[in-house]
Amino acid sequence: MTLHLDDLRVRHLGECHYDSPFSEILAAKQTSPHYVAEGDRVLLEDTVSMLAEHNLPPARLPSFEAAGPRRKIYFDPARVTAGIVTAGGLCPGLNDVIRGLVQELTVHYEVKRILGFRNGFRGMTAERCNDTIELTPDRVRDIHNAGGTILGSSRGAQDADEMVDSLVLRGINVLFVIGGDGGMRAATRLAAAIRARGLDIAVIGVPKTIDNDLPYTDQSFGFQSAFAQAANFISSVSVEAAASPDGIGIVKLMGRHSGFIACYASLARNAADIVLIPEVPFVLEGPDGLLARVEQHVRAKGFVVIVAAEGAGQDLLAERGLLEDATDASGNAKLGDIGALLRESIAAHLTEVGLAPTIRYIDPSYAIRSVTANAYDSVYCLRLAHAAVHAAMAGRTETAVVRWRRRFVHVPMPLITSHRNQVDPDGDLWMSVLEATGHLVQPRTCGPHIDLGGRGDRDVCRSTVGM
Repeated sequence: MTLHLDDLRVRHLGECHYDSPFSEILAAKQTSPHYVAEGDRVLLEDTVSMLAEHNLPPARLPSFEAAGPRRKIYFDPARVTAGIVTAGGLCPGLNDVIRGLVQELTVHYEVKRILGFRNGFRGMTAERCNDTIELTPDRVRDIHNAGGTILGSSRGAQDADEMVDSLVLRGINVLFVIGGDGGMRAATRLAAAIRARGLDIAVIGVPKTIDNDLPYTDQSFGFQSAFAQAANFISSVSVEAAASPDGIGIVKLMGRHSGFIACYASLARNAADIVLIPEVPFVLEGPDGLLARVEQHVRAKGFVVIVAAEGAGQDLLAERGLLEDATDASGNAKLGDIGALLRESIAAHLTEVGLAPTIRYIDPSYAIRSVTANAYDSVYCLRLAHAAVHAAMAGRTETAVVRWRRRFVHVPMPLITSHRNQVDPDGDLWMSVLEATGHLVQPRTCGPHIDLGGRGDRDVCRSTVGM
């Protein structure tokens, strides 16, 4: 996807006429407190070869608007009513973002009224028009010490025009949407409906995804907390597997389409022998298949530890008729249970070759989603919240705040859901996983008649997985 400068420009509601509460401190600085001059931009790409390919002057290179406080703002803070909604699955740091938004709005911009919509976008429907709570500094003071979100969350598509009616009814001027790809898509539809009516309402997104698969951001908030917690489960299952004869330890982690949590958690503990992710296909049977690899590890050291992202091996499940033709409330295809397939297949194979496997299996998904943010993510969430408030008060809209190249920037909201970040099978992260699991990267080979466990004889390409 080739992006040009105009693709990266964010929408403004209009000219800024009010003095910012930060105007005095900014006037004394040559650059903003966020390390980038207000009129400067942050480059999309960061290598000389990439920049040279554009053959453009620096001012025309693809770049993002820098986030941070402005000297002039669009809204009169005394007349602002802000709204906050959290949508989608839970993720460490949601309460931290809510707390940061409320503190920044009230302490620095002196916004008097902030409403929290309960249970995601459901709270913005006509049916649940009273499902809001007043958010004050006192009410949010200690919420960062708890996981989840005090506002509640939900999945599902609500009518955009109905939600606009709800905003108008409550006099909302700025709305902060904290959510993943589904939440950002809903926020984009909502912003379009607002624009169609010619209303002066800013919509700012704070993107989150525990899978770390949203593009145009260095890292999603909560991801570090999530993979740190996941690493603890890998350690636990490793101990269990090592203490059992012919021990098999399996940990299934989040990662519908991207294996970032599985990769990072495995590297953090360096205890995994096999790592399975959606981006790298694998086979079960045959001399190069997963089952043969598992058997080799058990015979060599007495046990094996397998880390699998939930989206790994979905092609194998499909071939066995183990996939539902259904979607969840967010429109995502329901996944098959790779954990169950691994347990059954490994147990059957090892028993057949004369071993007596003891399988220890952990699926800690909700135990990870619900934890509090660690110190790093708490800081990250707070800074994202500050950037979101500055963007809204300066009249930006249909915009997400993210960190890119270690700078906080504004990204047009549609870009956040334009595609997914995935682990590059030829990249340095997967290389590190292969090194940590004791296997060097091998070139992909193509050839006829490879046993794919029931897929028949045909020409295929295969690649080494982290095993």
